[in-house]
Amino acid sequence: MKSPTVAVTGLTGFIGRRLAVKLVAASIETRAIIRKPAAALDAPISPWVAGLDDVDALTDALAGVDAVVHLAGTVRGARPRDFAAANSKAVNHLCAAALRQAKPPAMLLVSSLAATEPQLSDHAASKRAGEQALAAHPQIDSTVIRPPAVYGPGDRELTPLFRLMRRGWILVPGNPTQRLSFLYVDDLADAILCWLQAPRSCRGRQFSIDDGAEDGYDWPAIAAAVGARRTRILVIPTPLLQGVAQVNVGLSQLLGRAPMLTPGKVRELGHGRWVGGGDDFGAATGWRPRHDLASGLELTFNT
Repeated sequence: MKSPTVAVTGLTGFIGRRLAVKLVAASIETRAIIRKPAAALDAPISPWVAGLDDVDALTDALAGVDAVVHLAGTVRGARPRDFAAANSKAVNHLCAAALRQAKPPAMLLVSSLAATEPQLSDHAASKRAGEQALAAHPQIDSTVIRPPAVYGPGDRELTPLFRLMRRGWILVPGNPTQRLSFLYVDDLADAILCWLQAPRSCRGRQFSIDDGAEDGYDWPAIAAAVGARRTRILVIPTPLLQGVAQVNVGLSQLLGRAPMLTPGKVRELGHGRWVGGGDDFGAATGWRPRHDLASGLELTFNT
């Protein structure tokens, strides 16, 4: 089978850097759509400078490609518009550019499990809006995958928390009964590569994927996977988190920085069930996750 030519956004991010290495190893011709010429890539991939709001530049970037993977996204912000540019508007622009091609390329949107609960936060709403934008263009062979929390080497959000857990401190954000799914970063990259070999089998479908743990993990199971021998579980009250989030938003506006902890993020963190799946996607593409949380964290800690 001829290897596809693919254009990918977000290859300079945490997930993208791991995906780039795998694309090169698989000898898949890749164009990295980047905003700045100086953006660093961890693999010998051709950069293509194009803003995600520039349909003309994106049209040139997609010329002759077989597939598009929209991996770029925003998880930080204080207002809806902070998330919309990369998470939803960019999807419309990529679709417009794809439809200008003689043969529109297939498109994969790497969304988020948060899109299943758009009422919780501006981030979750923007992810759902991106999915809706893609669905509005049925002429394109499109697929949506919704990964859960993704971790691994290079992650700056979850890994510090996991390291703290390994030292025995389990910080639970408001809801000690919740169940959570996870996915090791290389398994997500492999899922994208599997889709590249079978985009038509996934046409028009949405898939929630995870590491295969049935019904996800509760907090004691997370603590065991981290390898903590003695644990102290500290449940942080939701009102306290909301207060900190309100202060954080105010400071971010004064300092001009995009915040991570916002009232919407607190609602996401306290949601009772973030559990994915993966069997349907595996049946369509042959993908299977190789790492559960324990083995994935061992690789994360030792890399």
